[in-house]
Amino acid sequence: MFEDLNISVETMGQEEEPEFMPLFSLEDEDESSFDEAFPAVMPILALKNTILFPRIVIPITVGRERSIQAIQNAYEGNRLIAVLSQEDSRVENPTIEDLFKIGTVARVMKILRMPDGSTTAILQGRKRFKLEQLIGYEPFMTGQISVLEDEAAHDELEFEAMLSTVRDTAREIISLNQNIPNEANVMVRNIHNPIFLLSFIASNMNVKIGVKQQILEINNLQERAQKILENMNGELQLLQLKDQIEGRVRGELEKQQRDYYLNQQLKTIQEELGQNNPQDEDIKALLERAKNKKWTEKAASAFEKEINKVRRMNPQVAEYAIMLNYLEVMLDLPWGETTKDNFDLKKVKEVLDTDHYGLEKVKERILEHLAVLKLKKDMKAPILCLVGPPGVGKTSLGHSVAKALKRKYVRMALGGLHDEAEIRGHRKTYIGAMPGRIIQSIKKAGADNPVFILDEIDKVGQSFRGDPSSALLEVLDPEQNATFYDNYLETEYDLSKVLFLATANSLNSIQPALLDRMEIIDLSGYSLEEKMEIAFRHLISQQLEAHGLKASHVTITPEGMQAIIHEYTRESGVRSLNRHIGSVMRYVAKRVAMKDFYHKEIKQEHLREILGPDYINNDIYDEVQTPGVAVGLAWTSVGGDILFIEGNISKGTGALTLTGNLGNVMKESATTAHSYLKANATMLGLDIENMEKCNIHIHVPEGAIPKDGPSAGITMMTTLASAFTGKPVKPYLAMTGEITLRGKVLPVGGIKEKVLAAKRAGIKEIILCKENQRHVAEIPAAYIDGVQFHYVEQMKEVLDLAVFY
Repeated sequence: MFEDLNISVETMGQEEEPEFMPLFSLEDEDESSFDEAFPAVMPILALKNTILFPRIVIPITVGRERSIQAIQNAYEGNRLIAVLSQEDSRVENPTIEDLFKIGTVARVMKILRMPDGSTTAILQGRKRFKLEQLIGYEPFMTGQISVLEDEAAHDELEFEAMLSTVRDTAREIISLNQNIPNEANVMVRNIHNPIFLLSFIASNMNVKIGVKQQILEINNLQERAQKILENMNGELQLLQLKDQIEGRVRGELEKQQRDYYLNQQLKTIQEELGQNNPQDEDIKALLERAKNKKWTEKAASAFEKEINKVRRMNPQVAEYAIMLNYLEVMLDLPWGETTKDNFDLKKVKEVLDTDHYGLEKVKERILEHLAVLKLKKDMKAPILCLVGPPGVGKTSLGHSVAKALKRKYVRMALGGLHDEAEIRGHRKTYIGAMPGRIIQSIKKAGADNPVFILDEIDKVGQSFRGDPSSALLEVLDPEQNATFYDNYLETEYDLSKVLFLATANSLNSIQPALLDRMEIIDLSGYSLEEKMEIAFRHLISQQLEAHGLKASHVTITPEGMQAIIHEYTRESGVRSLNRHIGSVMRYVAKRVAMKDFYHKEIKQEHLREILGPDYINNDIYDEVQTPGVAVGLAWTSVGGDILFIEGNISKGTGALTLTGNLGNVMKESATTAHSYLKANATMLGLDIENMEKCNIHIHVPEGAIPKDGPSAGITMMTTLASAFTGKPVKPYLAMTGEITLRGKVLPVGGIKEKVLAAKRAGIKEIILCKENQRHVAEIPAAYIDGVQFHYVEQMKEVLDLAVFY
């Protein structure tokens, strides 16, 4: 309200828009002068951005030619002109559709020629009117009007109270708004005429033109006062809220200034008394710690720069605590501080063998690294990635490596990580900023050369906050991690001495660029024999201790352990096996605590009582003499398995049907095998005409389980050949390998798991691609004793061994 009030005759730069609101009071003018007769036809003046109220005087700048002529005509005649406001101020040549229909008859008191060439007119509002019709546009708009009289209030007493409230609210708004001059308060207090008071308040309210027009169109004075009061209350609430906000800000600034003044006084008093300043004590302690740091020149320079800032900073400023925390982080980091490696390689090998059975490749790689480090004294640490199914000991292996090397151990879980700042840290200017988890882990380790486990690196996420996989590129690149840059530290940190060990279940989801920087070591699943060794060497003793039992309380026989592994678990690792051994120990612990009878020697026949009925359906080979059935070998996430593939022929058009929830790769293998047999029917001794008149149906049992992969190529072909010839496949024979249309057999993966699965199922002969021979050589001979291997290169060799034997 009263935003533009000023005692001045200065005018606006735009036509027909007053820059300053009402200037003159008509309080003392004779009331009878407002009852004069007005002509029915008058020239019309259109205003853009203001509403003229009765009894109000305003200056306007006139720029449009039609408006200048209308003002001039009125001034030279009876000085009366009808003033209407435009609904849209952007219209330059308004018509009757662009104007409000109710306006104010005005008297042209004076016309001024301004130095810049513009024309300013002083208008005095007289009476409200309604435009009945527009008579003409040229040379200016003229129209027929009817004068509107103000209706008296419904309740005089209530109207007087309302006017008093309007005055009080106006004075309150003036006191809160610093842009309104003090003269406005005097003017409001001295206006006694209710019509003029309402017009004066309405003219100066800080509301839109449409709201002012609504007020002008209200005939009843009491209703007009009510509308004005509603808008004033809204403006008053806004000003009160603004004043509260400014008061709080002002109070905070005053408090900061007061605290600063008191702190300066305290500092002066302490200096006079010879007492130490706490701020100086903090800085002195930081400098004392910095003397023994073996940091780089850049780190030392950064520390010096930041501590000089802290010296000049007021301790009460919020940034002081942030800078102090930054300096403490820098001092907590182990710049150049390393632990001494254990170079007794035989002792290291003994520790690794004691903690982990098997995993020969990993152990060999660690020993090779230590051997080079012992000879060279300085070497960039390799980045090893252990890939294998869950439960094979990838994470626990890192702890054993740290123990063997006598290094600090740090583990960082990356599963679900999706914020790049978790790796690189936040800028220290952010609220709650902290270093990345790499730097935090190094600080926690207290040494520059820990064994650092990056767990579940294949499960790193990605979001709008960045790509953590890309941030890990610098961490895991031996050529770059000597200058790792953390956003919080704002300086480089050397990670080249850290022995990073990453773990993953699969390589498929790891970014290719990240994968290229790591040395991949595959940890395949354990065989039955390996699980037995792990159970008797490690798991039983761990579970005995975890359940408060002694070795004299219970023993598990080898047959019992084999039954637990074979009938109650289906996994590559030993995690589920460990849980089932724990179930056995809980059963024994309950009997010992209650002093009930139990079998101290747990045999196979006791497992049903302890663990319940077995629930793993293991495929055991049954000799099949039916043509069209072959045995394949498959790799699953819980180890190897044998796979029966069935084929059947019927009269038809040579169509091929595939069922059993097969993936695209297996479907393509079946189609390829079918095409190969048809193309080479003569060479293989098959009846091509019979093949084209028969429909073939291939089915892989257990259709609820999705199946895919290249391993079943030669098995599909053998199934089709057996079905077409009517000859059964050689008994106790299994096979795995991919095929091509040219008749070649291609190698596949997961050989160890597949071969051990075949051995468990009772298979006696296995057909493999010749290139897979080296994988079989890596399996301990004791695990595959009694199994005969056939290595082939051509698909015809497979058929000769399996069907045409």
